[in-house]
Amino acid sequence: MTTPLTGLRARKKQQTRENISNQATRLFLERGFDKVTIADVAEAADVAKMTVTNYFPRKEDLALDLGAVFVDMLARTVRERAPGESALTALHRAYADAVARQDPVIGFSGPEFARMIADSPALVSRLREFHDDRETALAEALAEQTASHPDDLRPRVAAALLGGVHRLLFDETLRRTVAGEPNDRIAAALAEHVDTAFGMLEPTLGDYAVRA
Repeated sequence: MTTPLTGLRARKKQQTRENISNQATRLFLERGFDKVTIADVAEAADVAKMTVTNYFPRKEDLALDLGAVFVDMLARTVRERAPGESALTALHRAYADAVARQDPVIGFSGPEFARMIADSPALVSRLREFHDDRETALAEALAEQTASHPDDLRPRVAAALLGGVHRLLFDETLRRTVAGEPNDRIAAALAEHVDTAFGMLEPTLGDYAVRA
């Protein structure tokens, strides 16, 4: 059971984290990611520099503060899929829903934020790491859900294919956003691309990891 004091502390920590993240994002958009230091963020958020690094060990994570959600989203979708639903179907449905609501986690971040990422080699590199970590987490979830032997390559192959589709769609969203297309137009284009991309995997993965 959570005590009122514990709940208050958790809320204060979350508020501190959000304040640091919001101030960092403001500075990054104003000056560019590479020109802002951890000390600048600490001063803007009115906290110690160590407080910033306690919440965000890497500077890149101040900008990409939804990284943990991003890395876990595919594995979570597979674990929570409905009975009779394959991993492919669940991920297809989840991505289509995310496009419909223009979810920032899949790239609907606005042109200024997207350009900030595209202009920073450090952020591009960190985003690549997130994609890799997400694929690894998905492979582990698929292995768990299918009770696969450690030497079975199928969970990793499936994760590579599914992760590749997600990476391609994310990159397409980012590219269009940087080019200045409005979110509604991007979402309309992505809705068709999502069906095409996941549909191409149907012959291979349509019957894989179907929940009993």
